[in-house]
Amino acid sequence: MSNILEVQNVSKNFGSFTALNSVSIAVPKGSIFGLLGPNGAGKTTLIRVINQITMPDSGHVILDGEPLNPMHIKDIGYLPEERGLYKSMKVGEQALYLAQLKGLSHKEAKKRLKYWFDRLEIGDWWNKKIQELSKGMAQKIQFVVTVLHEPKLLIFDEPFSGFDPINANLIKDEILKLRDDGATVIFSTHRMESVEELCDEITLIHKSNKIFEGTLIDIKKQFKTNTFEIGIDTKQQLILEKELSEKFEVSPANFKSLGDELKLNVKLSESDNPNDLLSYLCNYGMVSHFVELIPSVNDIFIQSVKNN
Repeated sequence: MSNILEVQNVSKNFGSFTALNSVSIAVPKGSIFGLLGPNGAGKTTLIRVINQITMPDSGHVILDGEPLNPMHIKDIGYLPEERGLYKSMKVGEQALYLAQLKGLSHKEAKKRLKYWFDRLEIGDWWNKKIQELSKGMAQKIQFVVTVLHEPKLLIFDEPFSGFDPINANLIKDEILKLRDDGATVIFSTHRMESVEELCDEITLIHKSNKIFEGTLIDIKKQFKTNTFEIGIDTKQQLILEKELSEKFEVSPANFKSLGDELKLNVKLSESDNPNDLLSYLCNYGMVSHFVELIPSVNDIFIQSVKNN
């Protein structure tokens, strides 16, 4: 898969503060790419560099095979965390204005806006002022004007902020459809459950440096500990726990169940076979729970930030 965006050794300093330290990322075409990091990591600076709001001190940005240049503004849609709508303007008037700034004719902009307003069931908002809308309602308008010109690259910074669960799910589905229709999405958020649901690849930036980058599956494999969460209904709990502790690294497990099972986390070595463990447990009673603990993005995020 070729890349829609390549950031090559980009650095940016503000006085004595280093916001980005030779950061490189590659965003595959047709993917949803998670840009992660704690507050102050450098994510916003990187997004501003890609949008040509801020110029890098060194390094290069390549968009769809070409060095990034002012003509690429039409190829990028950016939904910032801090929203930028004019509160006293009417919704329709403002949406038409912003669409034309992205190169659409008045006629084409109105046609596309009708499609999106009907799709999101917001047609009756056309003559309302932004200040009359709730935060979530205004967020829908911001989303529409971000995607309206059908850019190659979409950058969403905390796109679910202000949404209730129903509308958050609606926008999530629209992001997935945009990806399926050929757009590439950079997705920056602190909601790790959204990263799990949406992202194909992720990168983590911390203290101005890239910590890791790769597919979600490959990164989870890097952080797996070969630990299995087990639940077993047995009358020999003490004996079993003692024998397991002599062979493996064992700790208490905490998961919900309907019974009074022995609940443990059992960490195997690379040479151990999980099937052998399962067979061994079956000799002691009924195994009601046997699950490999796959690290969540939230676990990986916290561990990586602490370790760096």
